[in-house]
Amino acid sequence: MTTEPKEPRAAGVLAGLLDDLRAESAVLDDLVAGLEPDGWAADTPAQGWTIAHQIAHLAWTDDWAGLSARDPEGFVAETGRVFGELLSAGLDPVDEGAAQGATEDPAALLARWRAGRERLLAALAAVPGDVKLPWFGPPMKAPSMATARLMETWAHGQDVADALGVVREPTARLRHIAHLGVRTMGFAFSLHGLPAPEAPVRVELTSPDGGSWVFGPADAADRVTGPALDFCLLVAQRRHRDDLALTAVGATASAWLPIAQVFAGAPGKGREAESAGG
Repeated sequence: MTTEPKEPRAAGVLAGLLDDLRAESAVLDDLVAGLEPDGWAADTPAQGWTIAHQIAHLAWTDDWAGLSARDPEGFVAETGRVFGELLSAGLDPVDEGAAQGATEDPAALLARWRAGRERLLAALAAVPGDVKLPWFGPPMKAPSMATARLMETWAHGQDVADALGVVREPTARLRHIAHLGVRTMGFAFSLHGLPAPEAPVRVELTSPDGGSWVFGPADAADRVTGPALDFCLLVAQRRHRDDLALTAVGATASAWLPIAQVFAGAPGKGREAESAGG
């Protein structure tokens, strides 16, 4: 008696995620490809970061993710060496990577980002389904790494779009970010020194095409409802909750939304409400 292997299905999920990551990167690429050098120097909502910083950060992170996928042991050794040197010098590795990349000629930076993300896509596609890759946070499998890269590409793309005064069309790719936003609820509480919530939260979102994306048990008393785009903007901390059409019901849901954070690292500062900015 034989059974069908699970690998083809897992490979199909990963392939779909990589296609979506490629598509999300292309949207951002289109925003910056035609910019003049002074356009790359435009400030974004992230304090101290220009458009060049945003692309440099993505290129830097893609390079580290690619190294993790190709050579996990090399990633651990190299991050220990590079991060150790920077931290001992009082420098933040993330900010330093963005700052160094932002000094490059824009055309060279764009070419480096394009080449690095293609290497990353190829490296993730080759990772066996049961392998966990080392990262700056907890280790993760290739689909989770692809989802994280898609989320960050979309989030930093929002910063670039805001700097350029462009409104991007939301797509079904937001479902990956929404799912990650729900999964990181406990992480957000822990970042703020709060115990993991015991009450489950039902998240009901209206998708860009008018459908419904639902996460969490149907009988949960705590609920979050609203547009999927608004939820993704919230968990990526690209908009203040007061500027979003999200509703929270229940103590856990109400406590979660102000601190929601889908990205790794220290608690983010988020964005000020538009009313607060005058």
